[in-house]
Amino acid sequence: MSTLRTRVRQVLNSRGHTAFLGAALVVGFLVGLAVVLLVILVEGASRAAEWVQDQVGSTELAFFITVPVALFIAWAIAQRFSKNVESGGVTETISAVGLRGGYLSTRTIFPKITSTAATLGGGGSGGREGPIVMIGAAIGSSLSRYTRFSEDRIRSLVAAGAGAGIGATFNAPIAGMLFAMEVILGNLAIRHLNAVVVASVVAAVTTHTLVGEEQILSSPGGSFDDPRELLLYLVLGLIAAAAGLLFVQILTWVGDLKERRRLPDWTRPLAAGMVIATIGLVDDRALGTGQTFLSDLMRISDAEATDLILWTLPLLALLKMVTNAFTRSGGGSAGTFMPSLFIGGVLGTALAIAAQPIWVFSDLQPGSYAMVGMAATFAAVARAPLTAIMMVFEITGNYALVLPLMLAASLASFIADRIHTDSVYTMPLSRAGVHLVQTEDVDLLDTVTVGEVMTHLDDTLDPSMTLSEAARFLDESRHHGMPVVERNGNLAGVLTLLDVALAEGNPDETLVEDAMTARPITVTPTMPVSSALARMAALGVGRLPVVDDIDPRRVVGMFRRNSVVAAYHHALGATTDRHLYRQRLRQRVQPGATFYEVPVPFASDAAGKRIREVAWPEDAVLVSIRRDDGVIIPHGDTVIRVSDTITAFGHGDSRVAVAEVLEPRAKVNDEDRGA
Repeated sequence: MSTLRTRVRQVLNSRGHTAFLGAALVVGFLVGLAVVLLVILVEGASRAAEWVQDQVGSTELAFFITVPVALFIAWAIAQRFSKNVESGGVTETISAVGLRGGYLSTRTIFPKITSTAATLGGGGSGGREGPIVMIGAAIGSSLSRYTRFSEDRIRSLVAAGAGAGIGATFNAPIAGMLFAMEVILGNLAIRHLNAVVVASVVAAVTTHTLVGEEQILSSPGGSFDDPRELLLYLVLGLIAAAAGLLFVQILTWVGDLKERRRLPDWTRPLAAGMVIATIGLVDDRALGTGQTFLSDLMRISDAEATDLILWTLPLLALLKMVTNAFTRSGGGSAGTFMPSLFIGGVLGTALAIAAQPIWVFSDLQPGSYAMVGMAATFAAVARAPLTAIMMVFEITGNYALVLPLMLAASLASFIADRIHTDSVYTMPLSRAGVHLVQTEDVDLLDTVTVGEVMTHLDDTLDPSMTLSEAARFLDESRHHGMPVVERNGNLAGVLTLLDVALAEGNPDETLVEDAMTARPITVTPTMPVSSALARMAALGVGRLPVVDDIDPRRVVGMFRRNSVVAAYHHALGATTDRHLYRQRLRQRVQPGATFYEVPVPFASDAAGKRIREVAWPEDAVLVSIRRDDGVIIPHGDTVIRVSDTITAFGHGDSRVAVAEVLEPRAKVNDEDRGA
């Protein structure tokens, strides 16, 4: 087996991108099978709960048995295998991609499936989407580790597995792809796209083939005939933003309760189950996945909507928030994806019913408002408007609601992000002090602006100067070109030494304004250096005037060739800082690490070098440098000095390794010779 594994890894690595896409295909197929297994197990658990209901003789009273037992089973599974089995799974996946290079344990796959089936089948409130994201990501992580791909490709396959889970659950591979890019990776990097697309499509086809339409959320679609209804959809976007923020806050409040417990931990799932069962007495539609009721809302007609009691719908949305929060805090394995859709669908229907008596312009279709409300609320909760919009497109199979969807989802996401920057998935990480740095597939020079590296103007040329005076001025300032500025401060042009050399006439008589390049191409301080460099290359020039963003006539600096070099070093230092930041985060989650101090001795080989130029041990993270009476936060360009005291964070062995790095090289060589 060892020889076979080695041979398989050699073949995969030798075939490069083809093998990588083949691995993505396998991930998609396995995730599709995992979704099918989860659907079957949830259905089996639901039948067991129905049997209990038959024995008790009352559905509502049976909840007091099935829900606590279901949460206790899920809690026990988490205690036995991994705490990651609890709650949803999306946050854990994001953390794995951002902190651990995409590592998710294979041992969590089947416990997560079993725990989710028990939770949802027994009446716990939530969706299977969050758990299947983690299950798919774990499948991608396991397969990529087996094939020994690079860390970046591991992250791609983890994201592919996560997106495949969403694509398979909703039969919406494009939405799954966007979910992986927007939520899991946090960017739309092209290098990840192929694997995510392949896995999402294969998983969706596999699940749809094996379980059919009945287990997948679908709708015949809505319509949008009167542009004036956009006013109502605008209101729906505002309602969705408020509901999304309230949902995230309730999840936080209820989640804090488990940290204040005074009873044994095993009582937590039982107590949460009793609370959920009590809410089930009020309205049992707030329990379970809510998928059946949500499908009915999307198909509801205007006549059927009159059978719904208006005031019960907002109450049902609130009850769904509470039951989902207690399901998750009670140790259950359930996601927030489907509850977000449920809440939005209910509120969208409520708005249509409430507005119908006073809206005289057209007949309102509650089903259309339910679908737009779903997308808008999920966009506010997850901060993933593209995923929300595309998901409804794929569920309905038509694009009739494209304008309302884009308006409501974008508005809800925008407002929610302005009020609270964390989504439901990043909130737990932020509360733990972990703030992941999002990276994008961009050029290094895209991360630096012209204003950060431009040369500020000390002197300029006057249009009335002679070419002889201007040439002498350029020679003294050691510049090949300078802006020509009028007395009122406005930019008149640019004069270079080449312009002086090519000018006709006597240099002592010819004026600058006669030889300069008038109306030159300019850049602004907020423009990325990459764009300015492209403009400079297109013109074949070595400098460009930098003008004010507001007043394009006022010159504020010059962007020169040496500015490009400075920008590159600036961006490289920022990249190093982000790498060090990720290292600090990884170290924080490892047990046994501690802080320690190491002084920089006299004649240290590291003295005089920048931080990035020293070969630091991989398991040590620099925290600060104590210099004289001050403390410096180190970055890539920080220069080490003799008598500095470096504070680092890591395991015990790393302290010795750091000390060896700082030792004088001569001493190390003498010891080597003595040995």
